Amino acid sequence: MGSRTLVMGVINVTPDSFSDGGLRFDPSRAVEDALQMASEGADIIDVGGESTRPGAEALDADEELLRVLPVVEHLAAKGLIVSVDTYKAVVAREAVSRGAAIVNDVSGLLFDPDLARAAAESRAAVVLMHNRGRSREMYRDANYTDVAAEVTWELEAAVVRALDGGVSREAIIVDPGLGFAKRAEHSYEVLARLDALRALGRPILCGASRKSFLTAAIGQRSPAEREWATAAAVTASVLLGAHIVRVHRVPEMVDVIRVADTIRAAAVHNSTA
Repeated sequence: MGSRTLVMGVINVTPDSFSDGGLRFDPSRAVEDALQMASEGADIIDVGGESTRPGAEALDADEELLRVLPVVEHLAAKGLIVSVDTYKAVVAREAVSRGAAIVNDVSGLLFDPDLARAAAESRAAVVLMHNRGRSREMYRDANYTDVAAEVTWELEAAVVRALDGGVSREAIIVDPGLGFAKRAEHSYEVLARLDALRALGRPILCGASRKSFLTAAIGQRSPAEREWATAAAVTASVLLGAHIVRVHRVPEMVDVIRVADTIRAAAVHNSTA
């Protein structure tokens, strides 16, 4: 699972991204910024064509393909490791055929029953994120008795769905879905108990960057003004066991992650000395 935490840089090719307001809707700008992220230390570039912010409406597959395929193809041709952020089998198939190596599914294989088979056939890695429902009804099912335990159980069920669809266990990554079908207090508790996901035996991806749950601690700020809060959540993610961290600002967060990695390594060394 690696000796250091990997950095996933976010590229939203959408006109309504919560984090950048549609700055990268132009494919050429998206490609330029992704290449910059890679030069700054991003190990993976996550390309998404559909906004999954709370309240967002679903996008049809044809439009999503028009948005993401030129970007995926260009970045893969440059030798970058590309992830496609989609829950649609048809988008996953086309993106992987153009060089994407990872399918990042915000639904944990709940929205499109054919996605597991598409991933299995392509031999792409698959990120299974915890979620309960579509973006337009994000908080309808945000009811938990023990949120960390329930997220772990539901991700275990997602892993079973992936395996039943033919995905290799070694290709599976799990994501607790901070901010998805979770109120702020749920996201904080899941993050605080991130090590519970170790029971699944798969690498953990954690994406706290700029999310609205951070404002419960710092007060109302725009997404771009949440970088210091993001840094705190990223540090916690690394120290509590994340293997990949998904971020919007790469150079600053690379520094944060490297320091957190060094602290974690020192803690492990001291515990075994």
